[in-house]
Amino acid sequence: MNTIHNESRSKKSTLFKCIIFLMLVSLSAISIADEQVTADRRVSESSHYAGGGREQGTSVKESRDEYDKLALTGERTGKTNSRDQAKTTGSQSHAPNTDFWFYLADVELFRDDDLDGYFSGIDLLFDADTIYTAADVYAVVYLSLEGGPWNEYAVTEDFTLFGATSSDDYVIVTELLSGYPTGSYDILIELFDAFDSTLLAVIGPEDTSELGFLPLEDIDRDTPFGGGHTIVVHDGGGGSLDWLLLLLLVTVSVVRRRHYVTARF
Repeated sequence: MNTIHNESRSKKSTLFKCIIFLMLVSLSAISIADEQVTADRRVSESSHYAGGGREQGTSVKESRDEYDKLALTGERTGKTNSRDQAKTTGSQSHAPNTDFWFYLADVELFRDDDLDGYFSGIDLLFDADTIYTAADVYAVVYLSLEGGPWNEYAVTEDFTLFGATSSDDYVIVTELLSGYPTGSYDILIELFDAFDSTLLAVIGPEDTSELGFLPLEDIDRDTPFGGGHTIVVHDGGGGSLDWLLLLLLVTVSVVRRRHYVTARF
């Protein structure tokens, strides 16, 4: 009787191990596929505010922005922005207009969960001025990693400049969700005419140190080791079965961490 019971127990254990093995294979496949997709795109989330600075600005929009993989090599020229492509008149053939200029640009970095000195949040404030009483404009903001080419990461709504006042500033608060490797970044802001996308003014790291040498990384890289998941294993004499369970739990934890960003939405 004991022999039959032991054989039955052995068969159940073998079947359970096979199920765990198949689950591990499936989870590994999902993890690899997710890593390949993430490597090909950049994702960020931004809140936009117009006028009133960081404390009293009026909320303009919330945006989730997705772009192609971060360009790492090449010149810092030849930029095209997503909004400009929809216009019949592009900005490439126009020089900056001396009737428009940037008065200031200021950056505050936030969110460093793993305390490594690299942040996943960018709070960008800029104030542009003009000789005209009023002018409708929009801005495109770019990031460059380690001196590489400029990569668009945010586009403002249309907003109005009122001469050289300080009440028409614009703030973009961005969280880099994925696709931004750890490193030193620069920021470039281009100002365009809202009617025909004529390039009006540019400000970058060569104009102000506020926009240069920013230690950044995406949230996926900013998560502390372990992702906040606690794994508890009870020693019940299961031998290799306990190790399989532990491996399964670790794999699930890793996969959950990889899908953390997309699960938020």
